[in-house]
Amino acid sequence: MSRHLTYFVSDVHLGLQVAGPDDREARFVDFLRGIPAPETEALYLLGDIWDFWYEYRDVVPKGYVRVFAALTDLMDAGVKVYFFPGNHDIWTYRYFEELGMTALTQPHRADIGGARFCLGHGDGLGPGNRGYKLMRWGFHNRFLQACFSALHPWFAFRLGNGWSRRSRLGKSVGYTFRGTEEPLYQFCEQYAAAHPVDYFVFGHYHCAVDLPVGRARLLVLRDWITVSNWMVYDAATARLCVFPPAGA
Repeated sequence: MSRHLTYFVSDVHLGLQVAGPDDREARFVDFLRGIPAPETEALYLLGDIWDFWYEYRDVVPKGYVRVFAALTDLMDAGVKVYFFPGNHDIWTYRYFEELGMTALTQPHRADIGGARFCLGHGDGLGPGNRGYKLMRWGFHNRFLQACFSALHPWFAFRLGNGWSRRSRLGKSVGYTFRGTEEPLYQFCEQYAAAHPVDYFVFGHYHCAVDLPVGRARLLVLRDWITVSNWMVYDAATARLCVFPPAGA
């Protein structure tokens, strides 16, 4: 049986203590278990799978055993699993690679099923938003990471989870993507002018987007806070999948 399917998922926000975190984790495990491994080439985790993740040299966040078991089973069955750090799970240093996943940085170009993809989490791409980009630089700064690592895990995880939760609750539900005015769209326009691309696939914005960018197609995945959302690519067709359907 040929491996002709590729799956994409973003913004599950595992561990976020709003809107039924246990249900959200169970839905995600069901999604992973439902991927037909013999027919699947790869699974791309496009960032913010965890609402907060930080690794020390000898300490990783507890829990998520069924999630890691499902991911490991997929890899053992021959499915390649790739992940992009998002803005909530930036601090993934070695543990995911030790499990067998492959870390990628955005924007990443990939040939999938004969089509050309540009992939990433989507945050910080495009012009403007200097304040966010400065904060993002700080999150990636090795010295500041070392300072955070000096904190005891008991305090660090409560600080990180509290900040992450406040960040999510402080945002309005249902972000409206601004089309051609959105920095991400402008990034795609510039990128497509320099590179042949068929599909751009990102997360981060917590809303579903399907827009043309010249001859390419921009797809942004929703989050998992209220629904289960993913994309599957098969035989030159990309399908955005949501369960339950919007309004159900």
